[in-house]
Amino acid sequence: MAYILALDQGTTGSRAIVYDRRGRTVASAYEEFPQYFPRPGWVEHDPEDIWGSVFRTIQKVLSCVSASSIAAIGIANQRETTVVWDRSTGRPVYNAIVWQCRRTADRCAAIRRDGRTAGLIRRKTGLPVDAYFSATKVEWLLRRARGRGRKPAEGLCFGNTDAWILWKLTGGRSHATDPTNASRTMLFDLDKRIWDDGLADFFGVPRAILPEVRPSAGEFGRTVRLGRLPAGIPITGMAGDQQAALFGQACFEPGTIKSTYGTGCFILLNTGPTRPSSRHGLIVTLACGPKGEAVYALEGAVFVAGAAVQWLRDQLGLLKASGESERMARAVADTGGVYFVPAFVGLGAPYWDEGARGAIVGLTRGTNKNHLARAALEAMAYSTRDVLETMRRDTGLKIPELRVDGGAAANDFLCQFQADLLGVDILRPKTIETTALGAAFLAGLGVGIWTGPAEITKLRGLERKFVPQMDRARAARLYRGWRAAVARILT
Repeated sequence: MAYILALDQGTTGSRAIVYDRRGRTVASAYEEFPQYFPRPGWVEHDPEDIWGSVFRTIQKVLSCVSASSIAAIGIANQRETTVVWDRSTGRPVYNAIVWQCRRTADRCAAIRRDGRTAGLIRRKTGLPVDAYFSATKVEWLLRRARGRGRKPAEGLCFGNTDAWILWKLTGGRSHATDPTNASRTMLFDLDKRIWDDGLADFFGVPRAILPEVRPSAGEFGRTVRLGRLPAGIPITGMAGDQQAALFGQACFEPGTIKSTYGTGCFILLNTGPTRPSSRHGLIVTLACGPKGEAVYALEGAVFVAGAAVQWLRDQLGLLKASGESERMARAVADTGGVYFVPAFVGLGAPYWDEGARGAIVGLTRGTNKNHLARAALEAMAYSTRDVLETMRRDTGLKIPELRVDGGAAANDFLCQFQADLLGVDILRPKTIETTALGAAFLAGLGVGIWTGPAEITKLRGLERKFVPQMDRARAARLYRGWRAAVARILT
C-alpha cells in the first residue's frame, strides 16, 4: 500500500504523520525542541535542534510502518524563520531567527520612514515592511557572517525551515523552496513569481544564496538514506504551514477561508488568480490552487494565540497542560471583565504595531486562574474577528462560515465562542492537523496518488459544526471591550 509521509515543522515542535490513500492517519509522532530568548524580543532556534526533531519523528513513524510503503514526502513549515548555513559543511552559521523575533524592528522602522521604498516593497511583495518577514533577518545574519570574515556569496545557503529540511533530507543535493515560502521573504516579486534583484541588492542578499523556487506540487529532490528512511523517496509537496492548512481544508475556490489556531493564529482567504489589495493592514501572499498551482490570498497574521496558553502554563504555572484550558474556561461564567492582549512580540494584523506589548486588563481581587485561562482563549477569537472584519472591509465579501484547524481547534469552548463572536458557522474537520494533511495532499498530487480537488474535498471530511448561540448585542459589547483593551497598548 502506498503511504504519504508528511513533515510538519512548527514553531515549538516537529511532527511526522503517515497517511493512507483515504487521508487517514496511519502513524504519528511529535517532538518539541528548545526555544531561545537571548534578549527581550529576540527569539531563536538551533537549526540542528529543528533537524534533530524532524529526524527522530521520522524514525518513530517508520518503526510503525514499512519504509518501502512510503511513496512520497510532503513538507509544511513555520514560515519566515530564517536559516543561513554553510554549503560545504551543512552547518548553520548562527541560530535560526524565528518569525516572532523583533531584533530587526529598528531596521524596518528606518525603511518605513522612507515611504517610497516601503511602498515599492509592498507593491512588489504584497508585504508590509516588518521584522516578521525574512529579508531583514537574513540581512542581519549575513552582516554577522561578514563580521566573522566570511564573504556571504562564497558557499552560504539561505532558506526558511522548509529549505533547511529539504537540504538535510537530500544530503545537500537540493536547495529549493516553493512560491508560498518565497512570498514570505520580502525578496520575491509576487506577480512575476521570481526573486527580485533590486530587493536582493537592497538587503545585501546575493542571488547565489537564494533557493530555487519550484511548484508546490512537484519534485523537489529525493532522499538519501537516513536511519530507517531509505534513499530515493521523492519529496513532491512543499508549502508554508498556513498555505498547507488552507489546502488541507480544501479551500480551493475564491472566497473560502480558514483560521489555524497554533502558536499564532493565521486567517487566510483564497482570492484566486486575481491579486487582491488591502487598505487595512492585511498581507497579500501566495497560496496553492486546486492542483497546487500558485494563487493569491489575503492573510491576517496574529503573532500569539496558543502561545498565550503556553505562557500561562510555562511561565506562570497556572495549568499543567494546555488541554486543561477548556475545563478552566468553563469553570467560570465569563472572564469577569478581564481581557488578555498577548502582544508579547508586538501586534500583527491589522494593527502592525511592533512596539505594543502584552497586557491583562480588568483585574480585580476576584480574578482567579480560571478567568485568565478563559481570557487567553477568548483572545484568539477576538483577534480572529479583528482580521475577519478587516477582510470584509477590503473585499466586500460576506463570510458565511469559517473553517478552523490547528491544535487549539480541538477546544470546543474556543470554537463555540468563535462562532458566537463572529455570528457565523465554525466548521471543524475530522483531522485538525490540517497543515500536515495539506502537505500530504500536495505530495500525493505530485506523484499521482490523488487526481484533483474533488477527491481531496471528499477526504477532508467534517467532524462538527458550531452554530452561533450568543445574543448579537452581547457579542458586540464584548468585542468593544476587546478593542478598548487593545487601544491601551498601541504605541
